[in-house]
Formats: sequence, C-alpha cells, structure tokens
Amino acid sequence: MSDLKSEQRGDLPKGEFAFPKQRKEPLEDASHVRNAIARFDQVEGVSDDERDEAWKRIKAAAKKFDVDVSEKSWRELGKKS
Repeated sequence: MSDLKSEQRGDLPKGEFAFPKQRKEPLEDASHVRNAIARFDQVEGVSDDERDEAWKRIKAAAKKFDVDVSEKSWRELGKKS
C-alpha cells in the first residue's frame, strides 16, 4: 500500500475518505480501498449511520478501482458464509 504522510493526507479532499468528517480511511487507490475494508471495524467514534455512508463510499471507490467486494453491507464483514 502506498504510504500517505500526514501532509499528503491533509491535502486530500474530504470526499476522498470513507469517513470524511473524521478524515479516516483514505480511498485514493485500490490498495487504500482494500485497507479501508480490512480496517473498517477498527474505526472508533462513529455512528452506524456514518458507517452506512462510509460503506457506500467504499463500494463506489471499489468499483472505480476494480476491487472485488462480495459483502453487500459492512455488517457482513468478517462473517463466514
């Protein structure tokens, strides 16, 4: 995954984050999208509504960067079929 220095992170528009208000989980490339999915449950201090919105942003970024996401909802993360 490409490393984002805090200066670079600060330069990203809010819309480039899964959680824009908190500026958490950047979605600037496929690697960051995969990381946002993997770390989704580690984000603290956000409501379920914010998670719903973040998941929509992640799904859109995944589509843009051709990242396969089989889960339809963030509530499915980590659950085995």
